Amino acid sequence: MTPPRTRRVTTDRLTLQLTDLRDEGEAVVLVHGNVSSAAFWDTTLAALPERYRPLAVDLRGFGGSDPLPVDATRGLRDYADDLAALLTELGVERAHFVGWSMGGGVVMQYLRDRPAAVRSLTLVNPVSPYGFGGTHGVDGVLNAPDGAGSGGGTANPEFVRHLAENDRSGDSPLSPLSVLTSCYVRPPLRLAHEAAYVEAMLSTRTGDDHYPGDSVPSEAWPGIAPGTRGVLNCLAPTHFRLDDLHLVEPKAPVLWIRGEDDVIVSDASLFDLANLGAAGVVPGWDGTPAQPMVAQTRRVLDRYAAEGGKVREVAVPEAGHAVHLERPEEFHAALLEVLSA
Repeated sequence: MTPPRTRRVTTDRLTLQLTDLRDEGEAVVLVHGNVSSAAFWDTTLAALPERYRPLAVDLRGFGGSDPLPVDATRGLRDYADDLAALLTELGVERAHFVGWSMGGGVVMQYLRDRPAAVRSLTLVNPVSPYGFGGTHGVDGVLNAPDGAGSGGGTANPEFVRHLAENDRSGDSPLSPLSVLTSCYVRPPLRLAHEAAYVEAMLSTRTGDDHYPGDSVPSEAWPGIAPGTRGVLNCLAPTHFRLDDLHLVEPKAPVLWIRGEDDVIVSDASLFDLANLGAAGVVPGWDGTPAQPMVAQTRRVLDRYAAEGGKVREVAVPEAGHAVHLERPEEFHAALLEVLSA
C-alpha cells in the first residue's frame, strides 16, 4: 500500500494540512469531527481503491492547519468555504464528500451551497441539520429565541482544561483518552491506534475563537446562550440550520451511516444539557425538552428523498460515535457502494 503523505496546502483563505495518497482518481474529501483531526480517517485512507483519490483535511484550528478564528455567525460556512478553497487550489471541480460528526454538518453545508460540485455525500454519525442542542421536535423548534442550551457555554470546563493541558492520561473521566474510550466508541472496545487518536484530539485549539467558543448569559434554562465565536457556536441552531436541504439541485446521492449506540449524536444524547437536566446532572431543569438529533436528521433526509434525492440509511448495531473505526468493514462496504453509484 502507498504510505500516506501529509503536507500543507496554501489557499487564498488559509493554509490547511492535508493527508492523501495519490494525485489521480475521483476525489473523496474526508472531513473529521469536533475535537479530532484527519488522523481519524487512517483506516478509510487505506481502504479506498486506487480509482479514488482520498483527501483527508484538518479543519482550521485542528491538527496542522492554521488556527484562524471561527466566525460562528456563519454557521459552518467558514469550514465549508475553506474546503472549497482547498479543492480550487488542487484543481478539483467535483468530489465525493464524507463527513463525520461536525464534519457531517460541514459537508451538508457544502452541498447546500455548491450542489453541482458534489458527486455523493456520506454522513457518518452527523450533527443534526438543526445544530447541536437548544431545539426540540423533528422540525428543530428553538427552546428559546436566543438558542439557550447550545453553544460554547455547554462544554464541560474540566474537559476543556484537560485538552488545554495536553493530558494524555486516563486518570480523569474527563480526559481526552477517557472521552475517546467511553464516548467516541462503544465500550469496552479499545482502538488499535488509540494513542494517535488522543494526539489528534489534543491538536484542538482551545479558547473563545476555537473550542469551545464564547457564550452569553440567558434568562432561559440553563442560563447560557451561544456567542458569536468558536466551534460550538458554529453548531448552535441560531447560526446553523439546514432545513431547506431538499431544495438543492442537482441532488447528489446520500449515505447516512451511524452507530446505534452513539451517545453523542442521539435522540438521548449525553451531551445535550436537557437530557442531563432531566437526569439531575444539570441543576434547575424546568422541563425543557431534549433534542431528537437522529429524528431531525431523518426528517430532513426524508424531505430530500421526497424531492427526488436518493438516500440510504444504515444503522450499525453495537457501534458508537466513530462507526467508521469501530466497524470498518461494514462502513467501507457501504461507502464504496455510494461512491461507485
